[in-house]
Amino acid sequence: MAGREDRKEQIIDKSVGLFAELGYYKTTTAMVAKAVGVTQPYVFHFFKNKEELFKAVNDRAMNRIYETFTQVEAPPDRLMETMGHAFIQIMEAHRDEIIMVMQAHAISEPVIRDYVREQFQIIYEAIVVKFKSAGILNAEEAASQFIGTGLLITVSEVLDLPQLLCFKSK
Repeated sequence: MAGREDRKEQIIDKSVGLFAELGYYKTTTAMVAKAVGVTQPYVFHFFKNKEELFKAVNDRAMNRIYETFTQVEAPPDRLMETMGHAFIQIMEAHRDEIIMVMQAHAISEPVIRDYVREQFQIIYEAIVVKFKSAGILNAEEAASQFIGTGLLITVSEVLDLPQLLCFKSK
């Protein structure tokens, strides 16, 4: 069974890069199969269609973000900064995943759009809970700003526009 799960992970690994580079619409399951070195029907053995493959890839990325944010421990006055640094570390280590997550909201397919909305809602709610438990005032607003800053950081990185981050100290 380990070999089978390894192949599934290889499919997800290759898909991350393709979805990040080409986007959802230009990435095909045939491209994924070729990148992994398997047949397209083999990809369908694990994922019934491209939509399900995308969801699995997005799950991995969003779970990584969720786990990272929920596991951050810091004093209340340093919580947002510490979580921000954790996000930067995720982006450095898993750049394609973050790029893919950033693009996911722009996919107009209703099933994907609903799915991505749910994933972002889960992240938002986890951040709100974290901020509330730390005693951060206006936790909902702070969580929205935190997510917005993360999206801005990602856009800055993808477009190589560091001037968007005039607030960032090096």
